[in-house]
Amino acid sequence: MSGIFKLVSPFKPAGDQPAAIDAMCRNISEGRKDQILLGVTGSGKTFSIASVIEKLDRPALILSHNKVLAAQLYAEFRSFFPENAVEYFISYYDYYQPEAYIPQSDTYIEKDAQINEHIDKLRLKATTSLLTRRDTIVVASVSCIYNIGSPESYSELCVALKKGATLSRADLTAGLIQIYYDRNEVEFTHGKFRVRGGAVDIFPPYSQTALRVELTGPSISSIREIHPLTGDIINEIEEAWVYPAKHFVTTKEERERAIGAIKEELAQRLDELKGQGKLLEAERLSTRTKYDMEMLAEMGYCGGVENYSRHLSGRPPGARPLCLLDYFAARKSRFPDEKDYLLFLDESHVSVPQIRGMYEGDRSRKQTLVDFGFRLPSALDNRPLKFAEFQKLAPQTVYVSATPGPYELERAGAPQSAGGEKMPYAGNPLIVEQVIRPTGLVDPPVTMHPTKGQIDHLVGKIKERAKKGEKSLVLSLTKKTAEDLSAFLISKGIRAKYLHSDIDTLERVEILGQLRKGALDAIVGINLLREGLDLPEVSLVAILEADNEGFLRSESTLIQISGRAARHSSGEVILYADRTTGSMSRALNEMGRRRKKQEAYNLEHHITPTSIRKATVELEEFQNQAKHSGLGILHSISREKISPAALPGVIANLEKQMKEAADNLDFELAADLRDQLFELKDMGVKPGGGKPRPRKAKKQAR
Repeated sequence: MSGIFKLVSPFKPAGDQPAAIDAMCRNISEGRKDQILLGVTGSGKTFSIASVIEKLDRPALILSHNKVLAAQLYAEFRSFFPENAVEYFISYYDYYQPEAYIPQSDTYIEKDAQINEHIDKLRLKATTSLLTRRDTIVVASVSCIYNIGSPESYSELCVALKKGATLSRADLTAGLIQIYYDRNEVEFTHGKFRVRGGAVDIFPPYSQTALRVELTGPSISSIREIHPLTGDIINEIEEAWVYPAKHFVTTKEERERAIGAIKEELAQRLDELKGQGKLLEAERLSTRTKYDMEMLAEMGYCGGVENYSRHLSGRPPGARPLCLLDYFAARKSRFPDEKDYLLFLDESHVSVPQIRGMYEGDRSRKQTLVDFGFRLPSALDNRPLKFAEFQKLAPQTVYVSATPGPYELERAGAPQSAGGEKMPYAGNPLIVEQVIRPTGLVDPPVTMHPTKGQIDHLVGKIKERAKKGEKSLVLSLTKKTAEDLSAFLISKGIRAKYLHSDIDTLERVEILGQLRKGALDAIVGINLLREGLDLPEVSLVAILEADNEGFLRSESTLIQISGRAARHSSGEVILYADRTTGSMSRALNEMGRRRKKQEAYNLEHHITPTSIRKATVELEEFQNQAKHSGLGILHSISREKISPAALPGVIANLEKQMKEAADNLDFELAADLRDQLFELKDMGVKPGGGKPRPRKAKKQAR
C-alpha cells in the first residue's frame, strides 16, 4: 500500500544520502527520541528530510530560525510534495514594536504593528490543514512557540454545512459573524461573505476557492465550490466546514466568564498596588482594564486582547500557552490511527538557543509593564513556551546542522568533555553523517599563517584570486578594522568594500550583488554568516585574529565560515594566527576528517569536483525579482532628491511593490520597502527637493 506523502523529484539519493536516509528512518522506527543529521552545506539535507517523510509517511514540522530561510524551505518542500499540504507558519508582522515602558525616562511605548494579511492567511491555512488533512507538512519559524489560542475552540466553533441540513440564512450569517467573518456585498475577499437572495457566498481566508451555500426555506439545498472572482462553479459537494477567520475565537459565554475573572484579578491587584502606596499605578491600571472589559463585552475584542488570553481560554495562572504544536497534538483525536508527527530543527545550533531565549526576553519586558500598572499580572501568561515546555511537547526530533551545539550532542548521547572537546562521532547511531556533496566538492584546505606580514600576504592572495575572476572574503573582529582594511585594500588596487551591522539591509544586498557580478574582488566583514547567502564565486576565506578565542572564533563559527569557500573547486581558507587555540584545533580536526572522507569517496567513484553554477542563476532571478519589486526605486530614493510633486507617486509605487514582495514570500525585501516607505512619509521635502534621513553607515570608500 502506497503512502499519502508523494515525493516528486528528478533526483535520486546520491553520495551518502541513501545511508543517511536509512539511518534516520531506522532510528525513528526504533523509537529513538532525538538524533542529529550532521550535514554539510550543499549535501542535499532538504532532499534527505523529504525522503524520510515519504518513507515513514508521517506529518512533519520543519522549524527554521530565520524567516528568509523558512521561505526557502517552504518553496523547496512545495516542489518536493506538490500533491500534499505543505504549509507556512511564521510571524505575520511586517513591522512590530511591542508594548513597553522605560522607567528611567518615564516613557511608555504603545504597541505598534503592521500585519501582513497574506501571511496571516497562510497561518490560518496551516492550522486548518492540520485539523482536516492527513498529508500535512508545516514549515515554521520560532513563531510556532507563541500563543495562538485553543485548537479545540478553533475547530468546535467552525460552521458545519451539509446538504439537506436544517439551517436558516439568519443562523448561518450569525454563525459566520461569530467566527470573525465580515459581511461585504461589494468587495468579496478572504474572510468575507455576501448574501445574494437565497445564496450565501463565503470566502475562507485559508482557501483559494469560495463556497456558495444555496438555502431553500429552512434547509441547505446545495453547496458549491466556486471561483471567487468569476463565480463559476468548480465543484458540487455534499458537506463542508468553515473554520474561523482568526485563531483567537471565543463564545459569548466564554467572554462573560473571562470578564468576571478579569474583574476579580483587577480588584486584587488594585489592593496590592494601593497597599504599596502606588496610587498612580493603581489608577492607570483601573482605567485601562475597565475600558478593555467594556470593549470585550460590547465588541468581543479589544486592543491588546492577547494580554487577557489566559482568562479567555480558562487556563490557570502560570499555565503554558497553546501554540502550533498543540494543533499537531489535536490531530490524534481526528486521526486516531496516525503515527505522531516528526520535528526537524534546521540549523539547530542557532534555532535551539533561539527557542531557549524567547521566554526570558519576553518576560522581562512584560514584568515592567505589570510593575508600573500598565498590565495585569495575567499578561505574563501571554508568552512563548519555556524551553522545558517545548522539550516536553516536542515529538521525535532530528537536529539538522553542520556544527551541532552542546544541547543536540547531549541529546544524541555525545556530550562535550569537561575540556570542551566533542566526543567522537564514529559509532554513534544517533549522529547521522551526510558530508558527501553530489557535485564532488570537498571541504576547502585550511592553512595557518603568522600575523607578522599578514596584510602583505593577504593582499597577494586576494590579487592572485582576482586575476582568475575569483572572489575573497576577509573576516575581522571589529567594525573599525573592517573599514580601515577595506580602505587599505582599495589603496592597493583591490576593489573591496566592508560589510557590518551598520550597513542597512538594502546596501548589504547591493554589496553582495556587486561581488557576484564581478564589480568587487573582496568583502571585509565581521560575521558574514548572518547574510544567509551562498557565494559560489568565493574561493578564498581569510580569517584575521583566528587565535582570539570567543564567539566569532569558536569551533562552530570557524567551520561555518570556512564553508563559504566550499562551493568553489579551488576553495581555500587561511587562518592568520600565532598559536593554535582549542577551537582552532577542533575545527581543523573536524574539517580534515570530513575532507578525507570526501576525497576518498571521489577517488572511489571517479568524481571530479565541479564548482556550483546553479546558485549564480538563482541569484540573477533574485536580483531580477528585487529590481521589479522596487530595489531600483529604493536605490534612487536614497541618493537623489525627490520633488514634492513626485512624492505621492513614489509612495504609492512603493506600497504596491511592498505588497508584491510579501506575496512573493520575499519578506526581507518587503520589510526594507516598508522602512523606506516610513522614511518617505516622515521626511520633510522642501521646495526644489529634499533629502531623506542620513544613513547610519559611513559611506564606502570609492
